[in-house]
Amino acid sequence: MDGIQKELLEQVAGLHEIPRGAYNIRANGKGIARSTTANIDIIPKEDKPGIDIRIKANTKNEAVHIPVLLTESGINDAVYNDFFIGENADVTIIAGCGIHNGGDAKSQHDGVHRFFVGKNAKVRYVEKHYGSGDGKGGRIMNPTTIVNVDEGGYVEMELAQIKGIDSTDRNTESTLQKGATLIVKEKLMTHGTQYAKTNFLVNLDGEDSSANVVSRSVAKEQSKQLFISKIVGNNKCAGHTECDAIIMDDASVSAVPELTANCVDASLIHEAAIGKIAGEQLMKLMTLGLTESEAESKIVEGFLK
Repeated sequence: MDGIQKELLEQVAGLHEIPRGAYNIRANGKGIARSTTANIDIIPKEDKPGIDIRIKANTKNEAVHIPVLLTESGINDAVYNDFFIGENADVTIIAGCGIHNGGDAKSQHDGVHRFFVGKNAKVRYVEKHYGSGDGKGGRIMNPTTIVNVDEGGYVEMELAQIKGIDSTDRNTESTLQKGATLIVKEKLMTHGTQYAKTNFLVNLDGEDSSANVVSRSVAKEQSKQLFISKIVGNNKCAGHTECDAIIMDDASVSAVPELTANCVDASLIHEAAIGKIAGEQLMKLMTLGLTESEAESKIVEGFLK
């Protein structure tokens, strides 16, 4: 990998070098490195670009990295990855995509990830998006994530997009069976004329299933954001969705929470709050010696932690 690819790899996957254990690294539409373990197999698809990641039942304390890197201007990359997590497994999956565009043509990555989480399995999924480059070409990412969680399964998703993506359409759909749990923590920041749309759909089908979907975002300058979150309770269940946004400059943020209860024992809650940085917060930090710009940056950093 060259220096730019190494920088993207660090930003989206926290890696300074090729990781140990199971991994698949994709760059500019092609797989460039792959490794499997005794418990985690990675198999290229034969009918379309992408891989199948198969994690054996009872696998514990293992991780798999599947970053995607784009460094060529004008590339349009699409990938389809399926994850099969065996019963009672406990694993971490680190994905993410980095785009460096130094040219005038747009570069785009569309990723479709499907998860099939076995009975009583536990998955921590981390997905980061990052863009860089001084070219005029757009940096576009459209991730689609479909999560199916079997009885007693637990999925925690950390989704982050903090810098450099001009346009994104983020779709996440999940279906939970009896006693299954989904936790989603999204962090998002836009600036300039960037646009970001987030769409969550959670189907609580199983008895005592639960979901907690929380999004925190910051919109700066002339950027626009749209947050849509729908939770459907089809059984005795508990669901909560929350959108907290800071709006700055001439930005625009829309939050559209929706709840549907199809069972008398479904307990569903939604919250949404959009506002500017409080003046007293700025003043407090400025009395400590920070400029207004530095104070704003500190507040935003803390909000998105």
